Amino acid sequence: MIILPAIDLRDGKCVRLLQGDYDRQINYGDNPAAQAMAFQQQGAKWLHVVDLDGALHGKMHNRDVIETIVKTTDLKVEVGGGIRQDDVVADLLNAGVTQVVIGTRAMEDLDWFKQLVLRHPGQIVLGLDARDGRIATRGWTETGKMTVAEMAIIVNDWPLAAIVYTDIACDGMLTGPNIESTRTLAESCSVPVIASGGVGKLQDIIDLAPLPIKGTIVGRALYEKKFTLKQALDIAGDQ
Repeated sequence: MIILPAIDLRDGKCVRLLQGDYDRQINYGDNPAAQAMAFQQQGAKWLHVVDLDGALHGKMHNRDVIETIVKTTDLKVEVGGGIRQDDVVADLLNAGVTQVVIGTRAMEDLDWFKQLVLRHPGQIVLGLDARDGRIATRGWTETGKMTVAEMAIIVNDWPLAAIVYTDIACDGMLTGPNIESTRTLAESCSVPVIASGGVGKLQDIIDLAPLPIKGTIVGRALYEKKFTLKQALDIAGDQ
């Protein structure tokens, strides 16, 4: 299982939202590129980056910061947040981003999303953000009728790089991930699953490690020093 330390960007700064609420923000630093380099020096191979401004407004706001991270580190960078146009996806991949996460437009325009995945096999990630089992979009401000399980069935045989699954109720709360929902999704879908949201202690990594998932994203717990990145990498076997 790989560990993806997370950098959430808002106004060019490293922040964290509690349960996806833009009015409940914790600030962690003004230099995301330096934070990315610190994660690399601590042993990370991957980095998960979210443009929170982009997710809310539907257009990337922190692209320059992301490109700086890609240029100044050797990390494999996965990027999401407000990416809803073909040319933006192509530009990010050409700039060296490893994987692009699509959430809102994937849900709103499945035909477009399928064609995007087919054009970039193994480079597109589906972001499934769930509130009470139903998928939320537009920076988690809107919740639709489709469930995570229903969407997983639709994309099961598409050449996706992964599905990033986030239980919004857990995100940023340090109360533990939704293990059972993550397990159910991973066992029912052939697309690799990356768990996101809720990791707050090493036991959470221990609990996630046996699941049939590709990796897990860790954010607030690292910034607040609940454990070290090296400890998480060792438990996950991500050497």
